[in-house]
Amino acid sequence: MAERFSELQARIETVHKLSAVIAAMRGIAASRAQQARQHSDSIRVFADTIGEAIGHALALRSDVPQTVTVSDTASVRTTIILIGAEQGFAGSFSERIFEAASDLLSLPHELLVVGDRGMLVTEERKQTVAWSAPMISHPAQATTLANQITEGLYEQLVSDLASKVVVVHAMPGNAEAGHIVRKQLVPFDYSRFSVPDHAIEPMVSLSPRDLLNGLVEEYIFSELVEAVMLSFAAENEARMRAMMAAHDNVKKSLNDLIAQSRRMRQEAITDEIIEISIGGQGQSANLTL
Repeated sequence: MAERFSELQARIETVHKLSAVIAAMRGIAASRAQQARQHSDSIRVFADTIGEAIGHALALRSDVPQTVTVSDTASVRTTIILIGAEQGFAGSFSERIFEAASDLLSLPHELLVVGDRGMLVTEERKQTVAWSAPMISHPAQATTLANQITEGLYEQLVSDLASKVVVVHAMPGNAEAGHIVRKQLVPFDYSRFSVPDHAIEPMVSLSPRDLLNGLVEEYIFSELVEAVMLSFAAENEARMRAMMAAHDNVKKSLNDLIAQSRRMRQEAITDEIIEISIGGQGQSANLTL
């Protein structure tokens, strides 16, 4: 009995330590998700500013570029940028990214994957990867990763390997399953930018064409940075939910072990009382004899 009770106490101590680790992981994930949300707001302000500049640049051109529509047909080769998770304990985060892009993956494509966990899903699905990179572990790394994605993307475009570019990533939110978005980067959609209605033209040192091309590249870059940051926030929110579920399971296990420990202690006390009682009766019998 004493040996079993000692083993049970050791298990309880182990579960206590596991609970502390889970709490720490949940706290780290919550902090990273909050930081990523704050950075996302700043990135959106930057993108909106570039978008406004694109509207002004469009006003300088007599030939406003037309938005090219590319349908999802077998004749179109799409570069797909999938932003998955970097670390574990995030549930089915990366699997849902691939599910959201399953129709694109069934057509001719070039696949760019971000995140080591995303690469594991790629191997499971036997997908060929043209380019890959690790996902960020801190919001400050988002710009560097976006630069890497841009370089990999332009290699595809320069080589004429793709006529369409789509980025697929998760959005942060309170929903249990999260929300997956697909955003087309190329061909560039000029129709979403309004041309200002004013008589005063901005002063520029570049030709309207070069200015617009530069702004479009900057806007696409901002969309990539935003996608990375939003995905990072969503990944950490998914990890928070996973850690909360793990905490509930550990708490239940701990309560069961503590209840079992109390029963064993009560049984030990009862056995001692019985032994003392039997021993007392034996001494009384000896005295009578």
